[in-house]
This record gives sequence, structure tokens and C-alpha cells, in this order.
Amino acid sequence: MNLTIPLLALVIGTYALRIAGPALRTRVAISPRIDRVMTTAVAVIFVALVATSTLLVGKDFAGFALPAGVAVAAVLAWQRAPFVVIVLAAAATTAGLRWVGVS
Repeated sequence: MNLTIPLLALVIGTYALRIAGPALRTRVAISPRIDRVMTTAVAVIFVALVATSTLLVGKDFAGFALPAGVAVAAVLAWQRAPFVVIVLAAAATTAGLRWVGVS
């Protein structure tokens, strides 16, 4: 099966969309209401992604250690801790809870 033509179509389409965005931004006016809705939609999608990644492994509940690690990361991010500190603290929390038997 020859995949060259579909691959080229995807490449051309991707670059066309990348060029169209900045080119049309000056010509198309987005209302403030739509801008607020889009900003809210991004936040909602991000929260849904974090929630499903935190609470589920496959179709099963992830246990309590993983959400606890994410909660520690959220608190540290809210306090504007360095990224490395956030990642290490979340990993240490999750690993520590699993080590003492909390799944």
C-alpha cells in the first residue's frame, strides 16, 4: 500500500492550517464572548484530562496514592515551586504511599 499521497496530504494540510491561523487572525474578529468561551473550554478540557489520568488506570480506579501525589503537585504548583521540586515531591509522595501499603 502506498502511503506517500496520504502523507503528503497531511503535511500540506498541517502547514496550510498553521499559515491560515496567523493570516486570518487580522481579518477575522473574534467577539469577547467567544474568546472567553474558548479560554474556559481549554481549562475544562485540561481539568478533565488531569482528572481521568489521576483517577483511572485503564477502566479501574487508580487507588489513593496517585491522586495524593497529584494533589501535592497541585499545591506546590499553586505556591509556584520550581518544576523539578513539584515533580520530585509528587513522585516521592506517590511512591512513599505505595511503599507503606496505600494503593
